[in-house]
Amino acid sequence: MLKHFITVSSQKNLDNSFDKFDVLSVSGKYGIVNQIKFQGRSFAGKTLTNYKVVNTNDVVYTKSPIKNNPYGVIKVNKHKSGIVSTLYAVYNPTKYVCSNFVELYFNDNLRLNKYLKPIVNIGAKHDMKIANKEVINHNVIFPEVEEQRQICTFFLKLEKLISLQQRKAQQLKLLKKAMLQDIFPNTQGIRQIKLSNNIWVEKRMVDIFKEKNIRSKNGELLSVSISKGIYPFSNSERKNNSSIDKSNYKKVTPGDITYNSMRMWQGALGVSKYNGIVSPAYTVMATKEKENPLFYYYYFKNTRMMFNFRQHSQGLTSDTWNLKFPLLKKIAIQIPINKNEEEKIIKLFESIDIAITSIELKIEKLKAVKQFLLQNMFI
Repeated sequence: MLKHFITVSSQKNLDNSFDKFDVLSVSGKYGIVNQIKFQGRSFAGKTLTNYKVVNTNDVVYTKSPIKNNPYGVIKVNKHKSGIVSTLYAVYNPTKYVCSNFVELYFNDNLRLNKYLKPIVNIGAKHDMKIANKEVINHNVIFPEVEEQRQICTFFLKLEKLISLQQRKAQQLKLLKKAMLQDIFPNTQGIRQIKLSNNIWVEKRMVDIFKEKNIRSKNGELLSVSISKGIYPFSNSERKNNSSIDKSNYKKVTPGDITYNSMRMWQGALGVSKYNGIVSPAYTVMATKEKENPLFYYYYFKNTRMMFNFRQHSQGLTSDTWNLKFPLLKKIAIQIPINKNEEEKIIKLFESIDIAITSIELKIEKLKAVKQFLLQNMFI
């Protein structure tokens, strides 16, 4: 039984040695976290005397439903000691367990829900009707403590590898953001990084782009997002709220720059690789001269340009800001006379994007390996 490995803790904050800065919360994704550091504020009551003390390596069970876990979650405190409200159940590990193994064992949602479902009664207010002792009074199958430690060490190394790759991806994203700022001209027309000595000249958008307003109800429905650019809506997990009558939808062809008129100031645009149709709320445009539209895609992701788009948008609040082509075409930008420099800039940012994508794929594979092992290494 689980009570062989963990026992109910009776330690409370009776001497008030812990204050609101030590209050902990439990997240299904991030485990046990400091409430103020994680959520930005404390949700603690006026008195903390009856709060339960959670020491490092203690096990905590949340008596409240969390997404994918309708009967709560079981996590281990891997950080410094703190306190939790009386709504939580706190357990101390015995000498027969590596406490991190308890969290690993219950990390699989299917295993956790299967364990808790028969013993948890959910009240009218969706609160958990279960005694702290009852939670641990049921069977689990754990190996000897030494094998537990070996398994914990293995998963710790795997988690560190995932964290390392996540940091690499974040650093590349920060590098890209900085490069977008420095390669394209600032408000004074100065470029911090120059790939050549080519001259850049000022042009208005209307001299570079033409709006495309071809209507069609036939074609694959496309969507535009800040992170993914233009992609088939069938690849989205969002609910399809598009109109049944698509006769007023706009036609998109490969190479078109398409943007969400309500979110251009946030960078919701992309260069299409597809033939398809988009909502009338989107703007579709193409370059007047034959050139690579990816240069402008990266240019418009520059935070100064997005601020410029915001300034030219109509609407009183961010929910109503709208940048249609008649407003966008008035904006002036600087571009290089020599188109070879545009290609150099495109290749630079494409190489960064390829590196980011490669690392993110590696992260997804590592997470898949971890999930597979969590589902299959335990009985």
